[in-house]
Amino acid sequence: MYRIGMFSKLGRVTVKTLHHYDEVGLLVPAHVDEVNGYRYYATSQLHRLNQIVALRQMGFSIPEIVAIIDEQGIEGILNQRKAELTTEMQNVTTQLSRLENYIKEQKEGHKMNYQAVMKEIPAYTVFAAKYTIPNYAALNEIMPALAEKVGKVNPGLKCVEPDYCFNVYLDGEYRETDINVEICQAVVKRGVDGEGFEFKDITAVTVVSVLHRGSYDKLSEAYAYAIQWVEQNGYQIADNIRESYIDGIWNKDNVADWLTEIQVPIVQK
Repeated sequence: MYRIGMFSKLGRVTVKTLHHYDEVGLLVPAHVDEVNGYRYYATSQLHRLNQIVALRQMGFSIPEIVAIIDEQGIEGILNQRKAELTTEMQNVTTQLSRLENYIKEQKEGHKMNYQAVMKEIPAYTVFAAKYTIPNYAALNEIMPALAEKVGKVNPGLKCVEPDYCFNVYLDGEYRETDINVEICQAVVKRGVDGEGFEFKDITAVTVVSVLHRGSYDKLSEAYAYAIQWVEQNGYQIADNIRESYIDGIWNKDNVADWLTEIQVPIVQK
């Protein structure tokens, strides 16, 4: 048998680690001298030590290793760790892809007018109305008129804070005229439906968010950037793109201060 110092050298672990394994009952010395308290380990215990080290290197905790070695729920523990590592690998792959694209943009000398950010949009209750509009400028009149119409049927109706108003374009492609759009406004609770509008619940969704500052006639650049980002980073568009209005004609006199968020629902390919 080996004294603890020699055994630690054989197993390539510290004496402190062996003391800890002894304390938790994971690797108890084969013999302890009653007179001086020296710990002795048998050669056969190297196999158990190697098994412990291997499991530690896989990221398992001490309690999990105890359960695995004692074969208590081993399959569930192993599958759980596999799932955790798979998720970690996917996250690292995503981060690496985004970093590579960022480096590429920097090397090509692109001015970083836009940045893509992944975010979770929670579930909401909204009132919604569908229109076919002649052009995008028509929204400046239609949207306030819709809010007024809903308010007359539902006095006291409150919007969520922070405000979340967005449009969903239903054509599946960019159009200059005869544009099919659904206007949505998130509210605190469901109200009474009226002529041309209805209340409904929308589910939570993961989106790629791109902020556009300035006039709406340049929004196509933000759309192009967002869609390219989705394609280059291993995702695909999962639903109609949302256009959320943070600042606009209603609270900013200068067009340059208008702020619009493009939200692209995505799923992993």
